[in-house]
Amino acid sequence: MLRRSTRRGPRGRAPADPLDADQEDRVRAVLSLGGVPHGELQDGVQHVRLRLLERAARGQEAPREVSAWAAVVASNWAMDYHRARRRQERLGERLAALRPAEPQEDGAESRVLSLAVAQGLDELPDSQRQVVVLRFYADLPVRDIADALGVPEGTVKSRLHAAVRVLRTRLHEGEVV
Repeated sequence: MLRRSTRRGPRGRAPADPLDADQEDRVRAVLSLGGVPHGELQDGVQHVRLRLLERAARGQEAPREVSAWAAVVASNWAMDYHRARRRQERLGERLAALRPAEPQEDGAESRVLSLAVAQGLDELPDSQRQVVVLRFYADLPVRDIADALGVPEGTVKSRLHAAVRVLRTRLHEGEVV
């Protein structure tokens, strides 16, 4: 068990694994109760472990109650997991709404469009590509993008407008749409 003292392992290094088996089981239980699928539990455990290692790397002492601290971190990770999943579902719904209503014989047209968009994104300037990815792939609102990049909302909007215009033109020129 990780203790609050600055106990060191071989050669003065921190202990290799900050979570003992009981703590890891508790983290798994918190994640399971939080609705995280069984296949994703190990990612959550690794996240908690990483957070403990980051604390040690910054020279901070271990939390007084490692088990309680780990449970809180696991609970937060479970909430973040569900938020990200809902965001991906909304993005999928938005993309599905853009698709034509008629059924496609095969996914060839969809693959061609995806490749053309990816190529178009690669050709955009970094600043435009960044806002397009954050807006349409990460599903962030303009205000959050502006805050994250440290630029005004108007700058984000103008970059998005310019990028979408360029992508639309390239898709039409390439007769993809």
